[in-house]
Amino acid sequence: VWIFGYGSLVWRPGFEFTSRKVGFIRGYSRRFWQGDTFHRGSEKMACTWGVAYEVRGEQVAASLQYLNVREAVLGGYDTKFVEFYPQEKDAEEPILALVYIATPQNPSYLGPASEEDIAAQIIVSSGCAGHNIEYLLRLADFMRYFCPQAEDKHLFSIEEALTSILPCLYYTEESLEET
Repeated sequence: VWIFGYGSLVWRPGFEFTSRKVGFIRGYSRRFWQGDTFHRGSEKMACTWGVAYEVRGEQVAASLQYLNVREAVLGGYDTKFVEFYPQEKDAEEPILALVYIATPQNPSYLGPASEEDIAAQIIVSSGCAGHNIEYLLRLADFMRYFCPQAEDKHLFSIEEALTSILPCLYYTEESLEET
């Protein structure tokens, strides 16, 4: 089973896996329109980059049980199977992967907002998974370093809005853990 992640799963999957591949799925856009402190996403006709994790054997049941709680029960996400396209140049065909998708029917759905409003909300929001500033910055770093050919204008506009609100933002893992 392959599991595709496009938010915090790209740096903190929280489950054992056999291998991982960077790539994308078609027909979806990453959006920061969720009100929960874990994840944000919205179905759109576009392309969303992230990581697919291969799980095998005993990893399958444990991973799906963990993700069902993390993404579906706590996050309110729906599950779908999608075609995942690995970034690797020698990849011949897409891989069928499970993905957790946020929809407007989700009780945590907040809907569209300006990048400035989203950034202001991120600055004041934290939960048991950490501060949302960490979520935004780690996701932006992932996109820059692992998917430099992809442009996620929504993500980078929110990051820019956040840094304009906090011009002296000094980001380290230790500083986020203390807040």
